[in-house]
Amino acid sequence: MTDSGFRLKGSVVTTVLLEVQVFSLDDIVFHLKEKIEQVPHFFHQAPIIIDISKMKRGIILDEFETLIQSVSALGLGVIGWRCDPDNLPAWKSSVTIPLLPASKARSINAAPTVKEEASPDVVVKTVVEERLVPQATKVITKPIRSGQQVYAEGDLIILAQVSAGAEVLADGNIHVYGALRGRALAGVKGDVDARIFCKSMEAELVSIAGNFMLSDALQNIVWKDSAQVLLVDDSLEIVPL
Repeated sequence: MTDSGFRLKGSVVTTVLLEVQVFSLDDIVFHLKEKIEQVPHFFHQAPIIIDISKMKRGIILDEFETLIQSVSALGLGVIGWRCDPDNLPAWKSSVTIPLLPASKARSINAAPTVKEEASPDVVVKTVVEERLVPQATKVITKPIRSGQQVYAEGDLIILAQVSAGAEVLADGNIHVYGALRGRALAGVKGDVDARIFCKSMEAELVSIAGNFMLSDALQNIVWKDSAQVLLVDDSLEIVPL
């Protein structure tokens, strides 16, 4: 404890990025609901950033405030927004949430699952902000329980299962020598060569460098069998081992 009675420390938080290209409130809410229903634990109270930098037309303050309220009503926590720094809206100082700088993490479009078509107007991404000091491989020998989050600044090796509702993240590769039932996000700083390996694929969500696939798609490819996840041309591939 410091003399001031508190301490400031950095942390790793998985953030959802909602990239709006065309403002259609009904479409945005509809597609967000679809994704939330597939992986409710992942999206429950998840911090989300609204990005309007790629919008094809402007958006007025009332529309933007309505969007914030609608996203919040879905159980997501809106922590900020982003826009084109060279085209700041006139109402920027009137927004109730902070304007955030561009992310240093590489952001890549989410790969559509087998059962759904990605909306051309709404892109959902996972973003993990960069940290500066890389570290060696982290090895975990105990099961990762529901609600736990484990992060490695290098590769992550888990010699047990990852329970449903748990989340494991790594800047590098992830190896799970047991059942992967929770969420696994590898290459979180944009490493497109990162991979996920597991003994039994039962994941809620897998992600490489921001591209993610949900359980319904995984069940159509490899399920309850050993598998690896890799990124090929900005699309996830699930390959049996």
